Amino acid sequence: MSTIVGTNIEVTNIKFDSDTTSMIISNTGQITAQGEGTATTNLQQGLAKVFCHWNSTSTISNGFNVSSIDDDGTGDWDLNFTNNFSNSESIATAMPDNSFQSSNMCFNTTTGATTSDITVYGVITTGANKDVGTHVAIHGDLA
Repeated sequence: MSTIVGTNIEVTNIKFDSDTTSMIISNTGQITAQGEGTATTNLQQGLAKVFCHWNSTSTISNGFNVSSIDDDGTGDWDLNFTNNFSNSESIATAMPDNSFQSSNMCFNTTTGATTSDITVYGVITTGANKDVGTHVAIHGDLA
């Protein structure tokens, strides 16, 4: 096994064995890793650029790339990003905490996400908004 240590070292390929490249680092810093079978994965594209958990009182308990959360009313939050996305076409997923299993999470389809924030709603089965603990992950390209 080898360890690479130092400054100004140029490495473009890291090999698993003498014939298999397991990771490639481009001259722009893009990292491509060997995936399943013959597939490769672009590391930057595969990472969540935002994740956050907040409780029913809108207190963030864990997050990454989140500057703040705005409580805009019952079951209505704006999640503000520390680093903006390059466009508003990010992909967001959300789910309620286990204690709110009869709730659904949805995103504002009228204005959609912007490059700097996204609106999230907690909705119970009757269609009314509800303050619920929430988990969100967002993928896309940062600006």
